[in-house]
Amino acid sequence: MPKLDQRLTTVANQIQSKTHVDIGSDHGHLLVSLLKSGRIERGIAIEDKRSPFAKSKAALIDLNAEVRLGDGLAVLSPKEADSLSICGMGGETVVRILDAFPDRVPSIVVLQPNRRPELIRRWAQRSGFHLTYEQVLWGRYNYSILGFERAGTFNDPAYKGVEMEAGLIFGPLILKRRSPEFISLLRAERTELSKHPELCIVSQRRLEIINCILAMGVPSQRSLAEQPESCTVRA
Repeated sequence: MPKLDQRLTTVANQIQSKTHVDIGSDHGHLLVSLLKSGRIERGIAIEDKRSPFAKSKAALIDLNAEVRLGDGLAVLSPKEADSLSICGMGGETVVRILDAFPDRVPSIVVLQPNRRPELIRRWAQRSGFHLTYEQVLWGRYNYSILGFERAGTFNDPAYKGVEMEAGLIFGPLILKRRSPEFISLLRAERTELSKHPELCIVSQRRLEIINCILAMGVPSQRSLAEQPESCTVRA
């Protein structure tokens, strides 16, 4: 069995289903581990480039898996898989893949974006997926790992007690935990943003939210509204 790094191990621990599809599997190690550990019965790896396609094919030989060459969900049929993972891509790319064929997205989704996880949270909100798992692996690179399940409703309980915009940007479960690493990251970003006398609207909004989080703990919708202008998230 291949030895997964902490990032993929964390992803693997969130997956247990009959048929799992991994888009952008690269070396195929995640599917190999899931199959050999019995966490899934069947695996589907999808690659859009020849080299990783060949690597995954070699890694998954003699296992109950297949490797397909194609662009994301274009080569998957609706309801063919029970769960899905996409790891190591930017949030923009992940959302593009999910939005291209929404009827082919399985009910369980585990995503590890390399950047802009807020785009994935917004996708989940408008697509009726609820957040079931949220973790950041802190280190030289901060890896977000997000687990979702299709709920059919748009009122995600993970955001209860958290101001929605703050939760979408930083993660509702991350906000509630308030880990030392998270607080340190916010302070560093506040320092950097505060160096600039003129910020664009998006950066100014982000700075306001950071100030509220650091000043108040986990901001609720009501407490944000009651704060003075300097600590209000403006629409």
